[in-house]
Amino acid sequence: MTDQTQSYHIQEDQHGSRLDRFLISTIEGVSRTYLQKLIRSGEVTVNDKVVKQPSRQLQHGDRVCLTLPAPRPLDTLQPEEISLDILHEDSHLIVLNKPAGMLVHPANRVNVGTLVNALLAHCSDLSGIGGVERPGIVHRLDKDTSGVLVVAKTDVVHRVLSIQFEQHSITRQYVAIVCGVPAKTTGTIVAQISRSQRDRRRMTTVKSNGRHAVTHYEILEASHKFAFVQLALETGRLHQIRVHLQHIGHPVAGDAIYGGEQRALNDADTPELKQALAHLKRQALHARLLGFVHPATGENLTFSAPIPKDIQQILDALQIHRGA
Repeated sequence: MTDQTQSYHIQEDQHGSRLDRFLISTIEGVSRTYLQKLIRSGEVTVNDKVVKQPSRQLQHGDRVCLTLPAPRPLDTLQPEEISLDILHEDSHLIVLNKPAGMLVHPANRVNVGTLVNALLAHCSDLSGIGGVERPGIVHRLDKDTSGVLVVAKTDVVHRVLSIQFEQHSITRQYVAIVCGVPAKTTGTIVAQISRSQRDRRRMTTVKSNGRHAVTHYEILEASHKFAFVQLALETGRLHQIRVHLQHIGHPVAGDAIYGGEQRALNDADTPELKQALAHLKRQALHARLLGFVHPATGENLTFSAPIPKDIQQILDALQIHRGA
């Protein structure tokens, strides 16, 4: 496949439009985030001159050219026969239940054992928008977070799903066991998130110059020093749930990076709970439900994944069974 270049002439009623907003309103099935990436990488010209500012204002008569890169080859990654828990598959997409401990795509020099390696062995038709290392990957879950994830097989489906994520029309529901019991049964956490300057593995909340992030929570059940909570994302920032819960003083149990591992062990007051927490080996966070509109059929789809055994053992030790 080759790159595709498309040209447009700005009409009188489009005078003054931002470059990125003009393109998103003109090109079907491409997210603003992806278009802004193309602009900044020099794939857009205005009157034959490269423009890298998404906010560039257009004038009547301008000629805008956009080059949509062809999918990049996948021969740098090796397929691996790794078992997948597939919840749904058709010619357009795959929905699966990702286990804890599996990276979604290669990162930090790890290029084996990832979900992408498994997908390449499972099927040859994955979208190329994510590039060499992220074919088909529309969204991510942290390595040690389990749960429902959707993968695109075609570029069109990838773009449409990306737009749904960008517009927050995707339903994403998580469950977690947190340290301590929040004072309010339900609440909304609004705090900007940025990468920590002290530890590049971590994200942190900041008062300014971070990325806007919103997380809604509801306590499903509480038991002494722990709570079983349901969470809904309004935005999708890296480590968002884990950072936001730490921000309000209730880190996810087992989370070694954000303070939930040692605190949970310190607060465990029964042998059964201590044993269950020792067996956990990760944060007690699970993406339980994912709902979206199928890009090809228009059907409203919802998929769920049962609570994994390691989290269920903690709920049992806490004598919490609601939602399990």
